[in-house]
Amino acid sequence: MSTKFPIVAVTGSSGAGTTTVKNAFEHIFRREGINPVVVEGDSFHRYNRVEMREAIAKAQQEGTSLSHFGPEGNVFDKLEELFRVYGETGRGKIRKYLHSEEEAQPYKSLNLGPGEFTPWEDIPEGTDLLFYEGLHGGVVTDTVNVAQYVDLLVGVVPIVNLEWIQKIHRDGAQRGYSAEAIVDTILRRMPDYVHYITPQFSRTHINFQRVPTVDTSNPFISRDIPTPDESFIVIRFRDPETIDFPYLLNMISDSFMSRRNTIVVPGGKMGFAMELILTPMIHDMIERKRKG
Repeated sequence: MSTKFPIVAVTGSSGAGTTTVKNAFEHIFRREGINPVVVEGDSFHRYNRVEMREAIAKAQQEGTSLSHFGPEGNVFDKLEELFRVYGETGRGKIRKYLHSEEEAQPYKSLNLGPGEFTPWEDIPEGTDLLFYEGLHGGVVTDTVNVAQYVDLLVGVVPIVNLEWIQKIHRDGAQRGYSAEAIVDTILRRMPDYVHYITPQFSRTHINFQRVPTVDTSNPFISRDIPTPDESFIVIRFRDPETIDFPYLLNMISDSFMSRRNTIVVPGGKMGFAMELILTPMIHDMIERKRKG
C-alpha cells in the first residue's frame, strides 16, 4: 500500500463491463485533474499470439493445461515487481500488447504487428497513480502476491454463464471459431479460472457483478447476449461502514439493498453507480498523496 504512489486495479474478464469501468475512471481522472499511468493486463502475458498457440499445442500434447488465466501464461513476477516498485518510487517498467492493426500502426517502424509486445519502457515521472485493468490485479500464487500492493482493488465480473455467453458470441461472430473449439477453450481454461481468477473477487474492496434477469441456464444455445437493461449489478463492499448507503439509494433510482454490505442497481446504471461510488474514494486517495 502506498500513500505517495497509489495503485488502483480493476480485475475482471473481458465482457464483464470493462469498457464501462474504463469510461467511468476516465471521467473521474479528468474531473479530478489526475494524471494516471495506465497498465493493461495483457501486456503481462508470457507469450505473444503466435508463441501462445504453439505453447498451448505443446501443453495439450503433454496432457497439461495452459491458458491466459494461469501463471504459465503470464509473468506474474514482473507484475508484482511493477506494483512494488511503483508504490515505492512512482517508477517502473511497462509495455503494450498490440491487439489489432490499428494499435500496431504506430510501431510499424519497429516491425511489430498485431499479437506482439512493444519493448519495455520506463514509466515517465510525474504520474499521480497507477491504473491497472486486466485479469490479475489481485492475483496471489504460492510465489507471488500482487494484491498486497493495491490501494483500491475493484472487481468487475458477470456470473459465469453470462461470461460464457459473451465468449461464445465474440469468438464465434468476430473470430470465426466453431462452437466445438470455443467449448474446448472454456474447458481448457477452467482449472486456471477456478484457482487464479475467482479467488481475486474475495480480495476486492468493491465488487461489481452483473446478473442477467433473463434465462441463461444453457449458455451454449443462447441466441443473444442479455443487454444491460436485462441485468442487475450487484455491488458488494468489503467495508460497508465507510459507505453512505442512503445517499446511493437516493441517487440511483430503482436500487435496493440485499445485504448490509450489498446494493443492487439496474444494469443500465452501472457507469453512473461506479462514478458515484469511486469518485470520493479516488479524491480522498489523491488528497492524502498531496498532503503526504
